[in-house]
Amino acid sequence: MHTGLKITAFAAGLAATFGSAYAVGGALDPAVAAKESSHQDGHGAKDRPATEKGAAEKSAGEAAELPGGLQVSQGGYTLDLSTPRVEAGEPAELRFAVVDEDTSRKVTAFRREHDKELHLIVASSDLTTYRHLHPERAADGTWSTPVELPEAGGYRVFADFTPDVKNAKGVTLGADLAVSGDASPEALPDAERTVTVDGYEVTLDGALRPGAGSELKLEVEKDGKPVTDLQPYLGAYGHLVALRAGDLAYLHVHPNGEPGDGRTKPGPEVSFTATAPSKGAYRLFLDFRHEGKVRTAAFTVHAGGAAAGEPVVENEESAEHEH
Repeated sequence: MHTGLKITAFAAGLAATFGSAYAVGGALDPAVAAKESSHQDGHGAKDRPATEKGAAEKSAGEAAELPGGLQVSQGGYTLDLSTPRVEAGEPAELRFAVVDEDTSRKVTAFRREHDKELHLIVASSDLTTYRHLHPERAADGTWSTPVELPEAGGYRVFADFTPDVKNAKGVTLGADLAVSGDASPEALPDAERTVTVDGYEVTLDGALRPGAGSELKLEVEKDGKPVTDLQPYLGAYGHLVALRAGDLAYLHVHPNGEPGDGRTKPGPEVSFTATAPSKGAYRLFLDFRHEGKVRTAAFTVHAGGAAAGEPVVENEESAEHEH
């Protein structure tokens, strides 16, 4: 394809992707979503860091926070993505920094949580491609990580971290990433209760409810037998990220229990507690480690829309994941 035609096709695909995102996002009133959102265990739709400036802003009567990842700047910090575009199917390096808005300097001090100072998630706008990356930080506060994204279109980059300052709480910032090429966004995958990935069957039980915490249980089997020797990954037997279809609002929750606590078994079941900020469709990505390899099971779940509050889950064998 000629360059001009390729760029035009990409722009058209990107416009279609974000057009549908705006349509869905518009149906989800931000004010309602903010009101319904609640703090998640660990990371996700969180309150801004309780620094003095954050407390002052809240005391001024500022509205409740939106779910995580919807803003490039929040709580006095900005995600500065210096790699706003990459080529589909080509190895690239993502470079970014977290900037303190008060000092205009790159943040170099982070609290280590779940074995990492910062968790980086990259997801396509149609939620069919997903990466959980582990970037490295240079002394000057610049983060970098290799990445290769298979499909052209619009993506979202999420930086999930906690600054190492007094009384700080977790922050999730988001920035747009364009992947050049012939874009062809896909519809949100259908829902099934059990998914298959790399020979493993993962079954979801429980409902994701808007404005209320609920338990999600995921059971891992292989060759028809329960997996009872899951290995710790990022300090847990499972790692769950939820993204809302349309605007990609970000929820990041952690299991109910952890390795070595005397009560949490290494499978076959991993339990989470999560709260959806609003009604709507969500995509869940479960990372688990077994036999030395991390795998990802992806589900589509409808919060507040399924009959009798039941979750609806999607059979997804090809959710992309990188470590």
